[in-house]
Amino acid sequence: MKVAITGSSGLIGSALTKRLRASGHEVIEMHRGAKSDARAVWNPDEGWLREGALDGVDAVVNLGGANIGGGRWTASRKKLLRSSRIESTRVLVDELKRQGIRPAVFVQGSGVDFYGDRGEERLDESAAPGDNFLAQLCLDWEAEGNRAASELGSRVAIARTSFVIDREAPAFKRLVMPIKFGVGGKLGSGRQWFPWVHLEDEARAIEFLLTSDISGPVNIAAPETVTNTGITKVLGSVLKRPTFFAVPGFALKLLLGEMAQVLLLNSKRVIPARLAEAGFRWEYDTAESAVREATGKASNASPQPAVSR
Repeated sequence: MKVAITGSSGLIGSALTKRLRASGHEVIEMHRGAKSDARAVWNPDEGWLREGALDGVDAVVNLGGANIGGGRWTASRKKLLRSSRIESTRVLVDELKRQGIRPAVFVQGSGVDFYGDRGEERLDESAAPGDNFLAQLCLDWEAEGNRAASELGSRVAIARTSFVIDREAPAFKRLVMPIKFGVGGKLGSGRQWFPWVHLEDEARAIEFLLTSDISGPVNIAAPETVTNTGITKVLGSVLKRPTFFAVPGFALKLLLGEMAQVLLLNSKRVIPARLAEAGFRWEYDTAESAVREATGKASNASPQPAVSR
């Protein structure tokens, strides 16, 4: 399969590129840049896709976008978060159509923040969207990606990604650091549900979406649901550190503003129903196994195939 990936230099895109190539697929990394840069495949800010660069692609995976947690959500930052996803996706679909490129599969990035703050509600893929900034961003981004079905005739799968656990993931590093130094603890009440997935399973799940017949939204999350208190206790146990130093919600909001509420304090009990129904098997199905691998405390475990037999 010939696969083009936007956001291929990011955490998920890099892992996916590596996995697909190891599986024997041809990968086109959609680097951005000026037309004078021969390495550049496209520039959504300027509205172009290099002629012929994606000829013959079987699939497109659209993961590109500015880092959600990369800075306080000022008005200008919010504008960048939206334009780097929504407008870029619009350019991508329009340019594919103009050039007559019709990928059979279009995997559209999104996130479980689509669901907003939902308390104890169990959220499978049929759940309605939330009503905060990030939920609306996910909703609008998905809508642009879904145009690939009507405009290109592609099968569109929406990858709603959870918090990614990996030793190189910046957000995971920030979560681990205070606990590693013995000054960590739950965030806010700690009762908020914390959907997560190991990076290896994230890449495996996207490959699964490429090669299966699934269309529509798919929650990419581990089957074990944990609260913020739960993941904190797992980290403390694996690292053999205390987790007594709770961080009040108001302090997080003072430090990070709206982003703290949406990313750290909102509750999303996400269920990966469609992956489970399709027979996907997780290599890291418990928070402990994922944290152990990501912190170098892994026990010996046999890797799982992506599909149950």
